[in-house]
Amino acid sequence: MDVADGRNFVVGDTVHTEVDGFRHQVDEIFLKVDRLEQNVNEIEQFYLTLKKKQPNGSKGSSIVKDKDKERHLPQLDIWSLYFCINFQISQHKWAWPFMQPVDVEGLGLHDYYEVIDKPMDFSTIKNQMEAKDGTGYKNVREICSDVRLVFKNAMKYNDERSDVHVMAKTLLAKFEEKWLQLLPKVTEEEKRREDEEAEALLDMQLAQEAAQAKMARDISNEIYEVDMQLEELRELVVQNCRKISTEEKRKLGAALTKLSPEDISKALEIVAENNPSFQATAEEVDLDIDAQSESTLWRLKFFVKDALEVHAKSSASTGGGNNQNHTNSNNINSNNKRKKEICDAIARTAKKKSKKPSS
Repeated sequence: MDVADGRNFVVGDTVHTEVDGFRHQVDEIFLKVDRLEQNVNEIEQFYLTLKKKQPNGSKGSSIVKDKDKERHLPQLDIWSLYFCINFQISQHKWAWPFMQPVDVEGLGLHDYYEVIDKPMDFSTIKNQMEAKDGTGYKNVREICSDVRLVFKNAMKYNDERSDVHVMAKTLLAKFEEKWLQLLPKVTEEEKRREDEEAEALLDMQLAQEAAQAKMARDISNEIYEVDMQLEELRELVVQNCRKISTEEKRKLGAALTKLSPEDISKALEIVAENNPSFQATAEEVDLDIDAQSESTLWRLKFFVKDALEVHAKSSASTGGGNNQNHTNSNNINSNNKRKKEICDAIARTAKKKSKKPSS
């Protein structure tokens, strides 16, 4: 037996199996769509974040770096030069008071830690320079800062007329002189390292962009495949549906005239999807119900049924009636103009179909 609303498909016990099969396919498509939507959001977020973090540097900076590479001293050479400076200072005849940590208790310097916040000496510096556990100095500027601290602590705690103060001041001056000689090379090396880090960051960014672009292409292909699956599923469902009768077509045409202007536009879009030559937005629309495919007719039938039910519930909840519609008629006449034109077109088409040649 045929089922009036077309939602069941064939006669007998196989109907439930086929319906379950269709539902299973629809569920799988929904899962794919959800996953694709999540992937699209991730790509969109990536490019939004990328736009905010555009580097100011040019890709050509790496070319300049390569040309100037020979003029740069490797980091190892910079450290070697600095070790020489430290060695020269530590070998000075006045360096002995600063080679080991201050013997606070032995010398009875009870206020030493009240005056000095961070004690420092050359043995501590040497140990940290040789550290292999990651706690050592990261660059020569950190060592330079601690060497200065050794002498400044001595100058701060001891009276400026004391031997230790004079020795510290003298060695600090010698250290600063040698440091100024090394500073240009240090600055050059730091610039080189900054360029390398910027280039590495750019390479990583380009790799991420390439990965995201590939993902976008893959998603585009998957979306196309999902569209094809939906189209195939829709055609399969239509093939299992019974054909809409002439009486149902007549009722469908009449029901279309009851739709709101917005819903009429949506209905015309449904027609246009399967009929590229149909111009849903044209000034004059000639809709021939009999010329539409079974797929379009079933979609129109379900759409019209749902739209009219929603409209009926909305009217009931707002207390809509003839009096209220009459009161607001001046406000909705402009919206109904296109509706009237489309309804007239449907009526004209139906009239042509019903005319018979006179005998």
